[in-house]
Amino acid sequence: MQDSKQKGIIFNIQKFSVHDGAGIRTIVFFKGCPLRCRWCSNPESQLFTPERAFNPTRCLTAAVCGRCSRACPTGAITVVDGMNCYNRALCTSCGACVNACPSGAQSFYGYETTVEEVIKKVEEDDVFYTRSGGGLTLSGGEALAQPEFALAMLREAKYHRLSTAIETCGCYPTEVLDEACHYLDQLIFDVKSLDDEKHKKFTGSSNKQILQNIQHVFEHFPSLPILIRTPVIPGFNDTEEEIMAIRRMIPLRPNIKYEALTYHRMGQPKYGYLGRPYLLEGAKADEAFMKELRAKLDAYQG
Repeated sequence: MQDSKQKGIIFNIQKFSVHDGAGIRTIVFFKGCPLRCRWCSNPESQLFTPERAFNPTRCLTAAVCGRCSRACPTGAITVVDGMNCYNRALCTSCGACVNACPSGAQSFYGYETTVEEVIKKVEEDDVFYTRSGGGLTLSGGEALAQPEFALAMLREAKYHRLSTAIETCGCYPTEVLDEACHYLDQLIFDVKSLDDEKHKKFTGSSNKQILQNIQHVFEHFPSLPILIRTPVIPGFNDTEEEIMAIRRMIPLRPNIKYEALTYHRMGQPKYGYLGRPYLLEGAKADEAFMKELRAKLDAYQG
């Protein structure tokens, strides 16, 4: 199959990003991820299939509108005391409620598209990439969990002379990452913890493949610009010992940078839209600790 015709599932294309690679970038968010991080800020990215979501803050209410309940063919949406109530067990994801909703309260996260359609959208802002040194960033979810689609997109991007980057959790076969690195101008790689049991508890997966993959890149792609990131999560890895152990694992090279990210809850409302619990309810970042930690990381010389 031609790379341009390869199909996959994404849930968003975000323009004018300045925090996900060099310059001004367009981020393509892929559906599906092998991890289930308790703090995930994109819960809509985790499953590989489109998901129906409901945002009650945008709902016009049944008294004013009620189009979704009238459109639903399975009775998954009913009206109770003037409010729309949703029974996920009856939903077949037919999309009737989404098509009927005038406010966007009913929506789907995720849709099928082709590499050609994505690249066309990305190239709309080509002038900004030229001026800023930006380009295309693949994110998710985990882009390389849809390897055929992601690799085809990277190859097609290079054919169109677009700068490429990827934000990745690193949890997939090494040969997939190896091929991707041949088409990348920058790799943004998360290392969350070196403790395998703790990693399994908080992300649902071992870290062994992840650590094997980043070591492979260090060894086989020594000149590739790499940003290693660690989200500092309360109750998981929020100690100096844990973060500095990760820092010591990373080679001191001019092309490799390390960043500790402050925990945030910006994605928490989306759990409610999807009918899922947020597992870190009440957790808060320690700003004073993060300030001290970053000072030590800045001073680190190996």
